[in-house]
Amino acid sequence: MPIQRTLFGRPFNIYILPRRFILLFTLLAALLLLSTTRLRTTPALTSVTSHLPTAPLALTPWRAPIHRPPPQANSSAGDARWHADWRWRNPFSSSLTLDENRAVLPPLPPRAPVYTFYTPNPRDEPAVRKAEAKLILQWRRAWWASGFRPIVLGRAEAGTHALVHKITALRLEDNMEEELHRWAAWGAMGAGILADWRVFPMGPPTDALLEFWRRGTYPRLTRYEGLGGGIYVGDSKAVDAALGAAIEQAAAKPEALKAALNLADPAFKELFAIDARPGAVAYYDAKTVSKLYAPVADALFAADAARKAHGYAQLSALINAHLHGAWQAAFPGGISIPTPLAKHLGVLAVPALEIAHNLTACPPSPIPTSCPPNRPGCPACLASHPLVIATPPAFRNKTGVFTIAPVPHPYTTTALTSGRDMLDVRFIRRLGMGKRNAWLAAITGEVLGTGPSASSRLVLFKEMVAGAYARRATLWLTAETELHEDLDWVFGFQIPANATGRGESETPVPGPERRPKKEEQGVRVEAGMEERLVRARVAVKKVIVMLLAFGLGISDRCERLI
Repeated sequence: MPIQRTLFGRPFNIYILPRRFILLFTLLAALLLLSTTRLRTTPALTSVTSHLPTAPLALTPWRAPIHRPPPQANSSAGDARWHADWRWRNPFSSSLTLDENRAVLPPLPPRAPVYTFYTPNPRDEPAVRKAEAKLILQWRRAWWASGFRPIVLGRAEAGTHALVHKITALRLEDNMEEELHRWAAWGAMGAGILADWRVFPMGPPTDALLEFWRRGTYPRLTRYEGLGGGIYVGDSKAVDAALGAAIEQAAAKPEALKAALNLADPAFKELFAIDARPGAVAYYDAKTVSKLYAPVADALFAADAARKAHGYAQLSALINAHLHGAWQAAFPGGISIPTPLAKHLGVLAVPALEIAHNLTACPPSPIPTSCPPNRPGCPACLASHPLVIATPPAFRNKTGVFTIAPVPHPYTTTALTSGRDMLDVRFIRRLGMGKRNAWLAAITGEVLGTGPSASSRLVLFKEMVAGAYARRATLWLTAETELHEDLDWVFGFQIPANATGRGESETPVPGPERRPKKEEQGVRVEAGMEERLVRARVAVKKVIVMLLAFGLGISDRCERLI
């Protein structure tokens, strides 16, 4: 009698597959096991995969907790926080920092210091000293934008040098005493660049000499032909040795140095290595201003304090125009403003277009046809032929083109693409964020196509923003910020608020109020789009408030939008 098997008091039968199916499954399993071979790896692939982080361990309740790495020094500025690490190309910063609000950025190279020496003349009027202070601020801004750390020195720094008492005992002429105190202040600070506060960097960002100076390592004490005492480079030991030799020479031959103005005098030629005149530096000394810019020199060297202050203001405007023109010459291809998803997000490019119009306009200048001292014969700026402003649908990496790109928050992208004035938590969590990577896919579409994943696109996007060349040729703006400050320190010159017109004439009829709105450089700004952007910003703020009310975590960037 057959055995009746039961389970929980219920009878059940065991069915066995036919023998032919068992043999077929056994044969397939054997083929799969025998056909598995290790894939070949190339050296190029191994060099990349060896630096990839390992996969995280499975979540287990008995594993020790992982703590966040301690914050690094100088890793915050206002509300922004970051973590410098060579693994910055990782798609998600939180996998390294364990902090949703701290981004991983590439370690920035230290800025090479560039020093200047300034002591205000107590006999000058306050208006003159104020005008000089504005020019020194302009000097700091230009060197900072070129990748240096500008520092203004004075008598206080010179007083800390060990040889300052010997300088005082020499009782030299005012010019040489000022020069030796200038060198004493430089020697007290260490290696770097000593520049006059009328020397400005005025070359392309990729200039070979500027790149050499940015490294901060100077094998010998050097001055440059044609610049006199305008700029020196060297390390601390060479500076101290040259200062000591100059003091000994001044003590031995005081009469021979009465006509010397600085250490660039032929009497001290043995102290330096003299290189050719650099093409990326402009020196606006008294001789150059008198020779090339006579209208400015007439006011600058006047005896009247008011006219002298006005002359400094004119010199400042002239230098600003030359810096602006040098920037335009460095990017002859114009400005590119990537505008992905232009049908919905085209309005986000309007602030970038305003900045681009001001950058491509002819800067105001007391002598519009003048050229910098280092660029004689430069082409004149014509308002009727400005630089090209392009609005491609994606990012394009082209040499000689400067890129200005607004980056919207995913909430802003969702609000504009969905056309909703009210975003609730349900829409954000379930429906609206389904295409949160649409902007990322669009801006990297021409480089990567449509196949790669969002993680691969993030790696490329980080290269586009924080790569070595991108720091000099791109400007990325947060689309939610209505006012972009400190742009003057980014470019190194004061951007004109209202760009000069292009010299185009328009008919008086119809009037401006009835004239159809022009298309902004290929970006179609339809009627009501700016109002939609305002409503989208309001909707985003409401969503952030609701998420905070529900206790859901959000980033610091979201909180700054409230």
